[in-house]
Amino acid sequence: MKGREVLIGVTGGIAAYKTADLVSRLVQAGAGVTVVMTDCATKLVGPKTFEALTGRPVGLDVFGPGAHPHIEAARRAEVLCVAPATANLLAKAACGLADDLLSTILLSFSGPILLAPAMNAQMWSKPAVQRNVAQLAADGFTILGPEEGHLSCGEVGPGRMASPEAIMRAIQEKLKETGVAR
Repeated sequence: MKGREVLIGVTGGIAAYKTADLVSRLVQAGAGVTVVMTDCATKLVGPKTFEALTGRPVGLDVFGPGAHPHIEAARRAEVLCVAPATANLLAKAACGLADDLLSTILLSFSGPILLAPAMNAQMWSKPAVQRNVAQLAADGFTILGPEEGHLSCGEVGPGRMASPEAIMRAIQEKLKETGVAR
């Protein structure tokens, strides 16, 4: 992982707290990590958490620093992983919508993209969500999970975000497939 560049997208699911563990593991393994958060994600985990873990500013706004923050972030990274990927993000990505920094990066990123869905079991089972996941898989996105287990709403079922360990292994595999660092 040393010298590799990873872009982590964080959306507004309660599982966002697990993403801090993932980011910490990636940094400890020597990866350069940039985090981009949706507005809803910032209501669950503060951007300062990710800035402290990565030593880098967190991308929050499509009109943030730089001439083209979505293009600059996309060009720098070798792998993009969105964890958690909410039903909203899955729908946007499946339709090609781009109304925030993360969704514009998804459209401008040319490398491998991994999505770690996380949501309530009822949401996960909806035909619209399953159609979106199927479309994303057909479009070449790698879908990681979700896992079955206890959910934050008190239910038990599919919808838990994949573990940070499982996501990290998937990122490492994608980096091996992409070859030498840029």
